[in-house]
Amino acid sequence: MGENTETHYNQKQIRKAEFITPPNMLKSKVGSGGLSQTILSKAQDLLENNSVDFRPLGEMSLDQLQDGINQAAVDLDKSEEERSAEKLIRQMLYPSMQLKANGGMFHYDLVTIIGDKLVQFLEVIEVPDIEALEIVQAFHTTLRAVLLGQIQGTGGRYGAELVQALDDACHRYFVKFPDNIDPQKK
Repeated sequence: MGENTETHYNQKQIRKAEFITPPNMLKSKVGSGGLSQTILSKAQDLLENNSVDFRPLGEMSLDQLQDGINQAAVDLDKSEEERSAEKLIRQMLYPSMQLKANGGMFHYDLVTIIGDKLVQFLEVIEVPDIEALEIVQAFHTTLRAVLLGQIQGTGGRYGAELVQALDDACHRYFVKFPDNIDPQKK
């Protein structure tokens, strides 16, 4: 899609979205070892040809993201001592990670690309101020449009333009609000 190779909008990463690997109960029962090429081929075919509708799962993640945005917006009126910026960001980060992780598996590659950009943004902002929340809301609106429009794959030229517009908004944010990044980078 002609994306830049930069990450995190040239900002120092403050937090990292964590992947939590649950215990593999099946593996503990069956044991370890490789899988035959036949099984791997069948699994690959299943992934490539799955027809499961991702939209309900995507909508659940978008609802969680909106809840996180709403909570952060309510907390804007509180003093810095009363609000937990880290908790508020994590409430938005988790559903963003879910969208990033699951979109491509269900042929919604554009959801994965946009989700990745949102995760990178949330990993570098210090606090969710009103301007940052407006950007997160723009990501949410775009992701919802992709799901409702059932835009599978990368979305072609229009998908690239959407991603670029969101990317540009993030870059403008960091130019306009350089104080909302890791103090050690200043």
